[in-house]
Amino acid sequence: MTPFDVGGLGDFLREQRRQAKLSLRQLADAAGVSNPYLSQIERGLRKPSAEILQQIAKGLEISAETLYVRAGILDEREAEPSGRPGVREAVLADRALTEQQQQALLQIYDSFRGTTADSTPTEQPN
Repeated sequence: MTPFDVGGLGDFLREQRRQAKLSLRQLADAAGVSNPYLSQIERGLRKPSAEILQQIAKGLEISAETLYVRAGILDEREAEPSGRPGVREAVLADRALTEQQQQALLQIYDSFRGTTADSTPTEQPN
């Protein structure tokens, strides 16, 4: 597991919020967290739980997995051997996709690669 970088997560959240053209108060309302708490997270003073990160991700309309990786909750997938971003990174970076679309694409990709979290074989469509 990646060590937690409070400041790095806060900087990333602030940048994502600015790109989404949301004020701190707007994101706090959308995520269902208090304005002061969100401010403390952005300034690197608080370490949010996975649940709070998921709420913030919904407010930013980005993948919760992206925030989990930034927070060190999930291990980051390695880039392709060519040095280019992998499929997972490309899907997660595409801001035109909703979180549900990103997750659906990643689940399909994982099923093709045989890397799903559960060991039950997935049924292939005919």
